[in-house]
Amino acid sequence: MKAANIRLAKTAGFCFGVNKAVNMVRDLLDEGRQVCTLGPIIHNPQVVEELTERGVRIVEVPEEVPAGCVLVIRSHGVAKSVYGEIEERGLRCVDATCPFVAKIHRIVAANSGEKTAVLIAGDPGHPEVLGIRGHCAGTSFVFRNREELAQQLKIIQSGDFASCIMVSQTTFHTLEWEKCTEIAKKSCTNLQIFDTICNATANRQQEAIHLAQQCHKMVIVGGRESSNTAKLRDVCAPYGPAYLVEDALEIQRDWFCAGETVGLTAGASTPAEIIKEVPH
Repeated sequence: MKAANIRLAKTAGFCFGVNKAVNMVRDLLDEGRQVCTLGPIIHNPQVVEELTERGVRIVEVPEEVPAGCVLVIRSHGVAKSVYGEIEERGLRCVDATCPFVAKIHRIVAANSGEKTAVLIAGDPGHPEVLGIRGHCAGTSFVFRNREELAQQLKIIQSGDFASCIMVSQTTFHTLEWEKCTEIAKKSCTNLQIFDTICNATANRQQEAIHLAQQCHKMVIVGGRESSNTAKLRDVCAPYGPAYLVEDALEIQRDWFCAGETVGLTAGASTPAEIIKEVPH
C-alpha cells in the first residue's frame, strides 16, 4: 500500500483482556509449565500457532486436560457449570476471563431467575455468549439484530415472565445496540438494561467509523473468527470498501490507487507486529 496515504487507528490492536490472557499463557510457558487452553486462547491464527509450537494444547472440555497440565480459561469466559467440572476434577486452573466479561456473569447471575427473562445481544454460537448464558439462573434469549430482538420479545411477552433484563456481548455493534435498546424499552414495561459493551470496543468502533468517513477505503486486520474484528468491518462498510485481512500477505495491490487515503485498524486479537507489516 506504499502508493496510498495510510492512516492508522490509535486504538488498533490488542485490548487489555486479550493481552492479559496471552501474557498469562506465555508466563506459564516461561515457568516451564505444561499448558492447555479451553478453546483457542484468542481468535488470531498467528498467535495460536506460536503458542502451539511452544507446546500449548487446545482442549474443548476439562476432561481432555492431561495430568500435570495447567488449564487456562480464555478471555471469553465459560459457563458456571464448567467451573464446577474443573473443581470436581481437581485441575489447576488459571482464569484469564476478561474483567468486562466477568462483570456480565455477575450481572446475569444476580438479576436472573425463573420469572426474569435475560435478553443477550450477540452471536448465539460465540463462546462469550455461551458463557454468559451459563451464568443465567433462568431462561435466556439471544439476538443478533433488531429483527431477531423483535422475535424474542414476542416469545417473552407470551410467556410467564414478570420482568426482563438486557445485556450485550462485549464486542456487540454499538449503533445496533442503541437501536435495540430503544425497541426493548417500548416493548417491556419491567425492563433493566445493562450497557455491557466494553469501553475498548466502543472506542475502537467509533474511531473506525470516523476513519472510514475520512478515507477512501478501509483495511481491517484480524482473525476471521474474531467477533470484534467482524464488527469493525461492519461499521466501516457503509462508508466505502472495507477489506478484512488476517495479515499483509492477503492484501491485493489492485485494491488501492495512488493518492488514495486508506484507513487501517485492527481487531482486539491482532498483535502489533502483524499490524506493522500491513502498510508495507
